[in-house]
Amino acid sequence: MTSASDERTGQNHIQGLERGLAVLQAFDAEHPDRTTTELATATQLSRPVVRRILLTLQRLGYVATSDGRWTLTPRVLSIGQHYTATHALTEVAQPHLMRLAEQTGESSTLATLDDNEVVYIARMPVRRVLSVTVAPGTRAAAHATSLGRVLLAWESTERIERIITESGLPGLTPYTVTDPVQFREILSTVRHQGWSMVVGEREEGLISLSAPIRDHHGHVIAAVASSTSTGRASPEGLREDVVPVLVDTAKRISRELGNHVPGTPLA
Repeated sequence: MTSASDERTGQNHIQGLERGLAVLQAFDAEHPDRTTTELATATQLSRPVVRRILLTLQRLGYVATSDGRWTLTPRVLSIGQHYTATHALTEVAQPHLMRLAEQTGESSTLATLDDNEVVYIARMPVRRVLSVTVAPGTRAAAHATSLGRVLLAWESTERIERIITESGLPGLTPYTVTDPVQFREILSTVRHQGWSMVVGEREEGLISLSAPIRDHHGHVIAAVASSTSTGRASPEGLREDVVPVLVDTAKRISRELGNHVPGTPLA
C-alpha cells in the first residue's frame, strides 16, 4: 500500500524507467536517428547509462541501430495504439470526426495537451493541408495552434504563465503571436467565444479552427479541429459556415462523455 511518506521520499520512483522514457522521447521529427553520444547530451545522462538503456530497448524491439546511429522501430507505435484502443475519448470522437470531415470537406483532428505541446490522438484526413505529417502521436507547439489555444484557454493562470515563461512563445512563421500580453488577450477571447481560429501561425497558408471537449465534470480535456488553407477558404467564410458545425461537434462529443455543455455565443 502506498503511503504519503513514500510519495514524499520518492520510494516509489523508478529512476530506470524515467531514464528509459527520456531516451525514447529524445527521438523526434528533427532527430529521427541519433548516436549514443547525441542521446547522452539530449537526455543529460552518462554515455554508459544511455548505452545500457539502448541495448535494453533493442532487446525489447523498440530501437534499432545501423552504422552507429539509433532509430525507433515501428514497435513504439504499439504504445500509442494501446492508448487509443482503451481510451474512451478517442472511441467516442471517431464517428464525429468523420461526420465533421464530411460536412466541411476538410480534415478533422482530435488533440490533448501535454505540457506546452498539443498531441494529436486522432485524425480524419480529407486533403493534405500541411507540409508536415500529422498523425496520432504528432506534437505541435500549443501557443501557435488553435488546438493549443483552446486547451490552454481554460487552464489556470499559473500554468499559462509557466508555459509562456518556459516556451518563450517562439515565432514559427512571420505571423506567430509571440507577445505575451497579446497571447493572454487571445486566450481570454477564446474563453469568451468558445472556439479558436489561427491563421498562418504554425505554417503559412494554414487556417485551423478548434473547439473544446469537456468531460462529465465540465473540465476541458481535449479539443477538436478543422483545418484548411487560405487558398480554399477565408477566415470570414469559415467563421460563418464552419464554426457553428465545429462547436456543435465538440458539444456532441462532450455529451457522449457525460457533459451537458451550455450554449456558447458564436460572436
